[in-house]
Amino acid sequence: MINKKLAFLFVFIILVVSSISSYFIFRQNAKSGSPNFLSPLSNYQPPKTVSSVSITDEPKTEPCPLNGELMTKSQEKIWQARRPLGVMIENHVQARPQSGLSSADIVYEAVAEGGITRFLAVFYCQDAPYVGPVRSARMYFIHFLQAYGSNPLYAHVGGANTPGPANALGYLSTIGWAGNNDMNQFSVPFPYFWRDYERLPNRATEHTVYSSTAKLWEYAKTYRGLTNVDANGVSWDKNFTPWKFIDDAPMSKRGAVDKIDFGFWDQSVSDYGVTWNYDKNTNLYSRVNGGQPHIDKNTGKQLTAKDVVVMFSPESVVHDGYPDGQHLMYNTIGEGNALVFQNGQAIEATWSRTNYTDNLKFTDSATGLEIPMVRGEIFVEMLPTGNKVTY
Repeated sequence: MINKKLAFLFVFIILVVSSISSYFIFRQNAKSGSPNFLSPLSNYQPPKTVSSVSITDEPKTEPCPLNGELMTKSQEKIWQARRPLGVMIENHVQARPQSGLSSADIVYEAVAEGGITRFLAVFYCQDAPYVGPVRSARMYFIHFLQAYGSNPLYAHVGGANTPGPANALGYLSTIGWAGNNDMNQFSVPFPYFWRDYERLPNRATEHTVYSSTAKLWEYAKTYRGLTNVDANGVSWDKNFTPWKFIDDAPMSKRGAVDKIDFGFWDQSVSDYGVTWNYDKNTNLYSRVNGGQPHIDKNTGKQLTAKDVVVMFSPESVVHDGYPDGQHLMYNTIGEGNALVFQNGQAIEATWSRTNYTDNLKFTDSATGLEIPMVRGEIFVEMLPTGNKVTY
């Protein structure tokens, strides 16, 4: 009996020593930039500006092609040398506060799995020096991104890959993105993606992968030959159709719809319920995520938007045998109902598009005319058909 106890104690001590040694070796390799690890960005301090150009006295005269926001000629010169970049950013409670969403031109949100939503943040006219946490690809987010011209960059960490209609990685190969404009972290090394170890103690490892838009655009240019044109000299926007844009409505014409509430699955799941609060004076909608102001960690400020678009789409479950749940699909071809919130008004609308490479079109149900977007950041929220929105 004594020998067994001594043997057990010996094994226990060996395991403890091994674990401690492995931990310090892991930390040292990670800090040294070893290719076996996603390395941290040590002592990172987000800059005070999230723009690629410091704030100057230049007049803002140049509209961003994606959301119409007026920017300077210096900013325009920078974005004209690159192509749109879509980054998958998660919305799990352990991923909050996220970094970079406030710098995106357009953000799409939909359920990824289990009622937990995910964002496709599309960047072109602004930079996010720190963006994430970055997570895996899903089919319908790829479908959204396909509208942004020829070969937009797509940054993600792996993706659904089970054979079937939700096979995102297979689809990226089918449409010719894999190894080209697809920026899967498994094929793009450090320092273009890294793991933020400062966030690791309180979170699962999967919630700690980050990048920066500047690094991703740099990698695409250096290693994939993708700037504003591809290797054949074809410009990314050759077949891109932007939305129409309008200026802020004058104060006298701004509406009184000051609150928008909805959930994505069970309305009682408060962690993923969304509220947008409208401020008539600024003409901005401020986002509340799971009952709390939705903060961008880069800026320390609440996310805002000029336009909040809610589109309804049929949701289906793909029985692809994926462990711990099934993948989802949403239809984004054809047409469906939508609500467009802008200038303090709620507009009943229809969304439509014929092909994935078409931009979504939002039509006023009352007039039959396309709804122009108010210049500034746009949020597109995709809810399952039948969900309720209160306003």
